[in-house]
Amino acid sequence: MPEEPCQCKDCLRFYREHDRLIREFPTLRQQQEINWAALQSFRTLCGRVLEDLQKQINAHSSTISEENLTTENIEKKEKSMPQVISDLENINAHLYSIEALMERIFDVKVPEEVEDKFREISGELAPDPLNIDRLRLNRLLHQTPDLPDK
Repeated sequence: MPEEPCQCKDCLRFYREHDRLIREFPTLRQQQEINWAALQSFRTLCGRVLEDLQKQINAHSSTISEENLTTENIEKKEKSMPQVISDLENINAHLYSIEALMERIFDVKVPEEVEDKFREISGELAPDPLNIDRLRLNRLLHQTPDLPDK
């Protein structure tokens, strides 16, 4: 017996996004491209934030040494910032590894008949939630005799 999917706010948002990506990019080629773009944007943003934080901490360190400030708040920031930078460096390293693996995905090309199969299956996996037939069916399924439709 299959488990009921989680209905928390984050999971519901994930399910909607998951289905949207299948609907909007229903072929192998489109999935390859969107995943590559998502990886590249993540890597670019993470790299830029890491670079900015490193500049900021270097500038902040020189300012502190010049002014010889030692407040509790600054000490806490200095202790946590190197950990954040280390975590971001690890994320970047993982993203580079994923990028190397994903490059192999682009070696795969499929004929148009297979792309059509991708489109067909995507419609089954993630039907359009705004399709009028689906809206009617949802309304019928959610009506109960003891709770009249308002």
